[in-house]
Amino acid sequence: MKPIRHFKYILLTGGLIIGLSLTTSSCAKKIYNVTHEVFTDGQYDTEFPAANCAEQIATLSQAIKLLNSIAYYKQYVFPDTVLIRLKDIDRAYLQRYAVQINYFNNTASGTATLILSNPSAVALLTCAHIVDFPDTIIKYVRNDGPAKTYVKSIAFKEKQTNYISELAEGRDIEILLLDRENDVAIVGRQVSQMIKDIQPVLNCPLGKARDLKWGNFVYLMGFPRGNKMISSGLVSDPNRGRDGGFLVDTPFNRGFSGGIVLAIRDGVPNFELVGIAKSSAAEFEHILKPPEKIDYSEYDDFTPYDGEMYIENKASIQYGVTNIVPIETVIRIIRQNTRRLNLLGYDFSQFLEDKK
Repeated sequence: MKPIRHFKYILLTGGLIIGLSLTTSSCAKKIYNVTHEVFTDGQYDTEFPAANCAEQIATLSQAIKLLNSIAYYKQYVFPDTVLIRLKDIDRAYLQRYAVQINYFNNTASGTATLILSNPSAVALLTCAHIVDFPDTIIKYVRNDGPAKTYVKSIAFKEKQTNYISELAEGRDIEILLLDRENDVAIVGRQVSQMIKDIQPVLNCPLGKARDLKWGNFVYLMGFPRGNKMISSGLVSDPNRGRDGGFLVDTPFNRGFSGGIVLAIRDGVPNFELVGIAKSSAAEFEHILKPPEKIDYSEYDDFTPYDGEMYIENKASIQYGVTNIVPIETVIRIIRQNTRRLNLLGYDFSQFLEDKK
């Protein structure tokens, strides 16, 4: 017979009669002493935790950080009267034909989790799309001929900055590993001087997403809208793809990308890392918008706007369908790149080993 662990907790209620013993109080509320049984079957749990795990969650949350990334571009715009093919563009073409030069930046933010931390280096796990900006952005002329024939404008990335304000020397975080296909990235940096206050890494075992089943309960931690938050959800459609991807019904906001997903095996505090959140379902639409830097005080609801307009591709998130990168994918990518990461000075053997 499988062993049974017992948890006891106090339940305050106003009318429903359950429990094993009854005590009345002066405020007419009933206090019940209930015994909850958890079967240790070696499987991930489907029920909400029956014991207090706030302390363990607070400890695990110390390893997640807000990652910000900014890419700076220089754009060259060509007149409509000049038809330029991409293969012909060089420095001489830019100087001769560009009628306008613009500077702009693209930004992104998300969640990164410390998986390596020592006195000389730090490394974090995150999603690739948070730090993956194109080196070149090309806009083509709309004409009656073949699409994408003549260039209207071209922008080159001049610099990219990745930073984590919570970390000592957290600016100029480098991209150590980028896997676009699986949306996984490892970022980090070697520090210029020995760090005395070493940040704690995520201290829980690596789980197995392939062991997850319909209805398993999971916690998610990340930075939606820049706020460190914890959420929970249920697993759907497990074992998607070669590594066991799955869906969670947790609401997803910008900034949650890279957030960790924790499952519980045989009750708390037996947390295991089973994946990272990467995206949510969304619908896209093009809208007209004024420049980012505009004094809105000059306008009101009754005055038509007649200034410059730009087209924005706006995403409308469909909440409740969150896609997860399984931990098996993360492990496979790191192992495939172990030699390269070691040459860069990062040893992930401690992260990959069983932490139980």
